[in-house]
Amino acid sequence: MGRGRQKAKHTKVARDLKYFSPDTNYGALQEELGGNPRLEEDLAKWAEYITPDDVESDEDAPESKTA
Repeated sequence: MGRGRQKAKHTKVARDLKYFSPDTNYGALQEELGGNPRLEEDLAKWAEYITPDDVESDEDAPESKTA
């Protein structure tokens, strides 16, 4: 006994999560996807501390196997 109340509570939580839509900050999303010009400034500023192991190149990327 008592399963009905627990199931109802879980159903309510699931419904709330399903229909929850937070406000989207499109400006921040565009900045993140479009690249950050400040990142390039930081890379130039701290270039002396970057080692070759820190930089990924196309040669270092694992090749995908096609069947």
